[in-house]
Amino acid sequence: MTLILGLESSCDDSAVALVTSDRRILAQSVVGQNSAHQAYGGVVPEIAARAHVEILPGLIERVLADAKLSIAEVDAVAATAGPGLIGGVMVALLAGKGLALAAGKPLIAVNHLEGHALSPRLADPDLGFPYLLLLVSGGHCQLLEVRGIGDYRRLATTIDDAAGEAFDKAAKLLGLAYPGGPAIEQLARTGNPEGVRLPRPLVGSGEPHFSFAGLKSAVQRAVASDDFAPADIAASFQQAVVDCLVDRTRLALRTSDAPALVVAGGVAANQAIRGALAELAEQSGRRFSVPPAWLCTDNAAMIAWAGAERFAAGDCDPLDVPARARWPLDERAEKVRGAGVKA
Repeated sequence: MTLILGLESSCDDSAVALVTSDRRILAQSVVGQNSAHQAYGGVVPEIAARAHVEILPGLIERVLADAKLSIAEVDAVAATAGPGLIGGVMVALLAGKGLALAAGKPLIAVNHLEGHALSPRLADPDLGFPYLLLLVSGGHCQLLEVRGIGDYRRLATTIDDAAGEAFDKAAKLLGLAYPGGPAIEQLARTGNPEGVRLPRPLVGSGEPHFSFAGLKSAVQRAVASDDFAPADIAASFQQAVVDCLVDRTRLALRTSDAPALVVAGGVAANQAIRGALAELAEQSGRRFSVPPAWLCTDNAAMIAWAGAERFAAGDCDPLDVPARARWPLDERAEKVRGAGVKA
C-alpha cells in the first residue's frame, strides 16, 4: 500500500488530497474561487493564480493534519503539471517540487486530463482497461479509448467550444451566476426542453467530432429575441447538449470494442447527461461507469489517484519537469479542422 499526496490548481479550485493505492481517501480539501470571478462571468487567470499562492500552503498543512500524518510518511507527491491556466498550474507544480525536494520524495507530474480519465477507477474498483471515455469539462470535450496508464487513443474532439465552455457562455447570456453548468441545470428543471428550437451541430453526420459554437450562437439569438422564457432556453440548451453528446458517443461506440462506457470531467456532474449516457450504454450492451459528482469536478483526489497509478507503474518525474498550458492525452493524434489547440 502506498500513500500519495495530490496537489491541484489548474483553474480556479485549489485542492489537496491524501489517497492510498487501495482507494482510500484519508483526507482532502477543495477551496473554490467562485465569488472572486463571479463578477466577470468566468475565470480571470491572474486572480486565480494569486489565490492559489495564498490558499495552497494552508491546505497542505490542513490535509496532513486531518490525516494525522507528516510529509515524511508520504510515498510520493503528485502535482498537476498541465494543461490549464499556466499561472495556476505552476503553483501546484512548484509546491509539489518543493515538498518532494525537501522530504526526499519522488515527484509525479500529472496531466490534469489523465486525472479525470482515471478518476472512475478510484470510485469503481471493478473498472478495468480498456474503456471508452467521454471526457467533458470546461475546456475539453473528447472521446478517448483508455487502454492503460499513459496509453490513450483519441477518437473525437471538439472543433470549437467545449461542452462546459458552452454551458458557461449560455449561462452568461441568460444572466445566471458563474459557474454556468450548475446554474443552467437548476433553471432547466423548471423549463420545457422543447420550448426553443435549437440546432444540434454535427448530429447525424459521419464526422466523429463535436461542435458547440453554433448552439451557443443560437442561444444568443433566442435570448436577444425576448420571445422565450429563460427556463425554456436553459432546458432546450441542455437537451441540445445531451443530444449532441449521445449522438457522438453512439458513433464512437460503433468503432470501439471497449466493454465499458465511462464519462468524466466537470460536465459529467450534470444529471441529465449522466442519465442519457447510462441509457446509451445499456442500449449498446456496455458497462457504464461514472464517478460521483464531487469527483467529476476539479479535485486533488483524482490527481493523487493518477499519481498512485503511475507510481505503481514505476513512473516518476525529474524536478525540472515543466508546467504545460497545453498537454493532450494522445500526443500522436492529428489536428482536426478548426480545432486548433483544443485538438
